[in-house]
Order: sequence, then C-alpha cells, then structure tokens
Amino acid sequence: MRQIALFPLMVFLYGCVTIYNPATQRREFYFIDENTEILLGKNLAFQILSSKRSVKDKNLNRYLQKIGERITKVCDRNSLQYHFYILDEEEINAFALPGGYVFINRGLIDEVGRDELAFCIGHEVAHICARHGLKRLQASLGVQLILSLALRTPEYIDIKKGLKVIYNIVSLGYSRQDEFLADSLGVKYAYKAGFNPQGAITLLEKLEKKGGIHPFVFLSSHPPPQARIERIKEEIKRLEEGG
Repeated sequence: MRQIALFPLMVFLYGCVTIYNPATQRREFYFIDENTEILLGKNLAFQILSSKRSVKDKNLNRYLQKIGERITKVCDRNSLQYHFYILDEEEINAFALPGGYVFINRGLIDEVGRDELAFCIGHEVAHICARHGLKRLQASLGVQLILSLALRTPEYIDIKKGLKVIYNIVSLGYSRQDEFLADSLGVKYAYKAGFNPQGAITLLEKLEKKGGIHPFVFLSSHPPPQARIERIKEEIKRLEEGG
C-alpha cells in the first residue's frame, strides 16, 4: 500500500504539465515532464540496442550524425539532445522514440540519397517535436505504467516486457493526421537545414515504385504515397514563397 501511495506523489513531482507546442501550434497536456520523457526514451533505446544489432561503420554513422545535427538545429525542439542509430536490418524503415532517439535501418540508408535521407530524418524528428509517441503512450498505457518504465520501477512492472509493449505501440505508426504533420515539418526542417526539399518527393516516389521488391515498412503504416506527395508539394511551394 505504501508503494501504491507513492504514485500520486511521483505524478506531482514528475509531471502533469501543460505547454505550448510550437510543432503543433497548440497548448497540450502531458502526464510527465520533459526529463521523464527523456528517461523513457533512453530506457527503450537501451532495450532496442540490447536486442538488435546496430551498424558500427564509423563513416556511415558520421554521415547520419551530420545530417541529423543539421536537422535538429532548426527543429522545434532544438534544446533536446538527439541520438541517431543505424540498425543492421534490411527492412526500409525508420522510427523515433520519445525524448530524442531516432533509429534508421541500414536498408533505408542503402536506398536513398542525402536529401531523401534528410527528409526521412526530419520526418522522425518531427514526431519527437510534436510528441506523437508520448501522446500515443499516454492514451494507451496511462501515467502509472509510463512512470514505472521511465523510472525503471520493477515493483510495478516487468521492465523488459513493458518496454516491448511501448516499442510495439510507437513503431506501429501514427494517425494520418500525425503522419501528414510529420511530413510537413520534415520538409520544413530539411529546407531550413539547407537540403533540397524535393528529396521528400523523390523518396516517396522511389519507395512506391520499389514497394513490390522489398518490405517497405516505412510506407506500410503511413497514408498513401500520392496523398503525401501532393501535400508535400504544397508545403514546398509555401516554403519557397517565403510562407
């Protein structure tokens, strides 16, 4: 009973914050604060890196890191410390975790050019800026479980199993509205970072054409590529007109 009674105090100390989110341009409510969000992402990232093989190639990691740094300098949460990892998997996929953790599969990097990768990174960073993953977790798990996983409190949950649940929730994709916003922000971040925003269009066209050859997980949970391309074209036009 004493442990259960501690949870209201933990919620008071660690969260229940209302902030203005510049990525979504709305005031939003969260169960946990930014520091706890970062702890949550760090714990999940550790679990992923412990169970999956990462790419150790220094040149490839430096290539990803440099593009990522340019993107994050101009994003809506540039005060966060971002971490970029390459997983040694053939699936064309990328995903982001709360708190600044971005994973790109080697299969995706092998298929795309620099401007295309910049958009992909921008898209995942946008999910972090908009706190899409955290919102999904709040809706699916509730505050007690999120705090247990962020603070690694084994009295309340099997940490490994709980982190697996979170990974499944975050990696299964977002709503159409969230994905369209991530596209829009991803294009904006790539443009502001000095990359060619047309890379977003060529990436989607390329993956759509080759979709029958490889398992393109990056497209499977997203809106139809043509719908995304049309919106991206509108965003690029607005950016180039100084909107």
